Amino acid sequence: MKSTILCLFFMLAGFVRAQEVLDGVVAIVGDEIILRTDVIQNAQQIAMRMNFSPVSNPERFQNLMKDVLRNMIDEKVLLAKAKDDTITVSDQRVEQELENRIQSFIQQLGSAERVEQYFGKPVSRIKREYRDDIKKQLIVQTYQAKKMQPIQVSRREIQNFFTTMKDSIPENPVRAKMRHILLEVKPGGEERDMAMNRITAIRERLVQGEEFADLAREYSEDPGTAPQGGDLGYIERGTLFQDFEQVAFLLEPGEVSEVVESPVGLHLIQIQDKRGDQVRVSHILIRLDVSDTDESYTVKQIHEIRDRIMAGEDFSELARQYSDDETTRESGGDLGLVVIDQLQIPEFKNAVDTLEAGEISQPFATQFGHHIVKVENRLEPRPLTLEEDWEQISAYALQAKQMKYFQELIEDLRKSVYIEVKEDLLVFGEDS
Repeated sequence: MKSTILCLFFMLAGFVRAQEVLDGVVAIVGDEIILRTDVIQNAQQIAMRMNFSPVSNPERFQNLMKDVLRNMIDEKVLLAKAKDDTITVSDQRVEQELENRIQSFIQQLGSAERVEQYFGKPVSRIKREYRDDIKKQLIVQTYQAKKMQPIQVSRREIQNFFTTMKDSIPENPVRAKMRHILLEVKPGGEERDMAMNRITAIRERLVQGEEFADLAREYSEDPGTAPQGGDLGYIERGTLFQDFEQVAFLLEPGEVSEVVESPVGLHLIQIQDKRGDQVRVSHILIRLDVSDTDESYTVKQIHEIRDRIMAGEDFSELARQYSDDETTRESGGDLGLVVIDQLQIPEFKNAVDTLEAGEISQPFATQFGHHIVKVENRLEPRPLTLEEDWEQISAYALQAKQMKYFQELIEDLRKSVYIEVKEDLLVFGEDS
């Protein structure tokens, strides 16, 4: 499972905002402001993840808002100091981060149309409105990384940390070494034929000399890039779909690809420019819609694969042959050692929660398709020891040292940045 998808909800926690309702500046930090609506919305998202209702638990929510505000102030303080240190990020990095988040959200919700429904605005407007926020986030991340990079822990510090904190260090949770096979539900039949005919006709017009950007504006079904003539900006390897990238990086500027299929549909790709390890890409997308017949075919296929495994065929070999998970297919579906309680997809967690070593799940569905999972080994909870868990304890020790340094840094930086807080505006009630 792609890690970027598993942690998408958390990555986008601060991304959705309600700027239309400007009902008060709750804090000023340097030349930045924090709106009451921003604090409330971020707190609401956290409350939802913590599974409690702001209405039923107003006191708890009020305290949560104070914590959220404190964190937002710290971020603005870091931003102010990053500007003082002339920390910058390139426009290309900002555009790529925007595109990564939009593409990940499309994968999470299933389509660009659902993304637009979620945000209540077109993808092009989402990018335009949040570009500045993303840039500030990247500047803060770069500043933090610069400050944290020199921090290290010695062997003695690790041993002292464990001796002091071993009663507080959580024990290793239930973990499982797993493999999986994923079958995506892919469109076929008439829908595929119609989409292929449409994109083939568009390519014929390109061959005859019509402008790529003009046809992208008219026909592309990617609402985030169609208004810009299909322009995706500069991309690096590993940022888009593998099949898409394999073709894109082989093209020369001005050259148009044959039809390329990705999980979101059929593409025509044109390279505008090459610069080092980056290419500037434009594309035309025709989406593929799945039918009930496609769903039924995939269910039948995943059951057949499981029957072959139960009859003695090798799970890894069948994963290499059939799995649609590009990140694990070549390794035979290997997901590594996974903490079961940290699985973010409920259907996936439920399927493996009771499996013992050597067992194979029944087929199950998620938003990504249909899966079967094999648990190769299952490790029950146990206390950590220096002998068996040195790397994990080292990471805890480094994290503790970084957190201590970071808190001291924030306290010091706060003294040199103008901060004004209006806590009387930090009230959540019926008028919110």
